[in-house]
Amino acid sequence: MTAQALDQNQAVEATVGLILAGLRPDCRAAMAHIHEKIDFAVAVFVVQGGKVLLVHHRELNAWLPVGGHIELDEDPEQAALREAREESGLEIELLGDRPCISGPGTRALIAPRFLDIHRINPSHQHIGMIYWARPKAGRLKLATGEHWAICWCGPEELDRLQPPLSPAVKWYCHKAIQEVTASSQPNVSDVVQTA
Repeated sequence: MTAQALDQNQAVEATVGLILAGLRPDCRAAMAHIHEKIDFAVAVFVVQGGKVLLVHHRELNAWLPVGGHIELDEDPEQAALREAREESGLEIELLGDRPCISGPGTRALIAPRFLDIHRINPSHQHIGMIYWARPKAGRLKLATGEHWAICWCGPEELDRLQPPLSPAVKWYCHKAIQEVTASSQPNVSDVVQTA
């Protein structure tokens, strides 16, 4: 890989980090932050019919999942549900495991499928919570103030997007489609045959 390609990949990954956290370099002071050095963000890969939902972000000119910054008054699940609704018009069901340990003073949360940490600038990082989800209700709509486009993409369509997906986003798209589609199919061992 050339130095120029490496710089482009690093720029794309930094851009993905910005969108996962709902930040742009020009509006950092306007966002709620938990700390000057680190914040938390959600990315939601919504899958339906073997396709994943992506938005073409207007400011960053990048295809990304719905998602953004976790506000100070919400937990990761609330942030994921809010971001999906705001950015797509869809009510979603987060997929994953929730321990059965809720009780007074404790509420178990659905575990994200993956976590990452990505550098936004030399002094600031984001911890990204990456979720899989399915749509439950609502009608797909474009958030015109934030995005150029919104679409469902199958595995073969991911390579044709312009601008191209970052390697990380593409990997998550393929993994989400594979896992959510597989979990929607009956398991062979769960099928009971009758004589």
